[in-house]
Amino acid sequence: MSSLPSMMKAGVVRRDSSGFSFHITTVPLPQLAPTDILVRLTATGVCGTDIGLASGKLGPTHEILGHEGVGRIVALGSAVPAASSSSSSPCAPDAVAVGARVGLAWLRDACGACAFCLHPGGETRCAARRNSGRAGVGGTFAEYAVVPARYVVGVPDELGVRDDAVAPVLCGGVTAYKALRESGVAAGGWVAVSGAGGGVGAFAVQYAAAMGCRVVALDAGDAKRAYCLALGAEAYVDVADEDQDVVAAVRSVTAGAGVAAALAIAGTAKAYQAALEFLGPFGTLVCVGIPPPWETVSFHPLLFIDKGVRIVGSAVGTREDIRDALGFVARGLVKPTVLPAKLEDLPHIANTFAQVTGKYVIKFGESDSED
Repeated sequence: MSSLPSMMKAGVVRRDSSGFSFHITTVPLPQLAPTDILVRLTATGVCGTDIGLASGKLGPTHEILGHEGVGRIVALGSAVPAASSSSSSPCAPDAVAVGARVGLAWLRDACGACAFCLHPGGETRCAARRNSGRAGVGGTFAEYAVVPARYVVGVPDELGVRDDAVAPVLCGGVTAYKALRESGVAAGGWVAVSGAGGGVGAFAVQYAAAMGCRVVALDAGDAKRAYCLALGAEAYVDVADEDQDVVAAVRSVTAGAGVAAALAIAGTAKAYQAALEFLGPFGTLVCVGIPPPWETVSFHPLLFIDKGVRIVGSAVGTREDIRDALGFVARGLVKPTVLPAKLEDLPHIANTFAQVTGKYVIKFGESDSED
């Protein structure tokens, strides 16, 4: 590592009595453990979870947040064998050669041995999981980051997806993709997406349409209407229209039948309550957005007994889910709405995040996304 710098540029979060703010500064290069790899980042998305973590209200964090990073391996830990980046499986997690392109997602490591990890698709709920930006785990708002070699997500150049399009899929995209898979909805079925104009919601609209589903998007305002319809939604319900009954509007769109799946991406009890009411027979509510602890949703067991509906939770996605989600982007079926930015823009991004349409993606120096 003698050719690597000792310091790197990073966006660090600072908190005081007035709130939080991001500061662009230089910090020491992260230490490389024997089983780690060092990645020089070329791009990183900015997720709403990062803003929530920055507030300090979601528990202890590292000073460097970020969990939608893409970059190139520049160094291997002493216990990591120098392997070839070639593999029979696209995006193979064992592509750990220096120079290989990789992704750093929300789940930075999992134990692989607990009841969650041993359950198919359960690694995102690992009892000992480590998440990017949480306490002790530096995130991707920096020029370099470390990740356990066993848990890196390979993103081969042959995939044909630019860095700035890969980055937002590593959390926002895969979260939407996995939620749809968890719903069990079939092609031709109606899917309702609350918060459809946000980062995760916009992906959900696109993935659902790409899977052959009919989408009714729920969000607030005419700007979000135009955006959601352009993404592939068949209908739009404006939840800010006080003269409109949201449940009745969704049922009207579906000719009274209700939806086969409702993705509750908006993190409010009101969104969840409405979703339960416009589900059709044997429909599935997928819990994605997280309401504040003091907000609750009420229901009667007869809802499940009489209508056969079910409620499931979905938490981001596994490495396999990420590979599958990227496949839709590679085939041109899903196109992330990228708002290019620089690391120096991070303080501004934090203040305007909720007002924009699309996903901010910070680019570091030169990357394939600038070709």
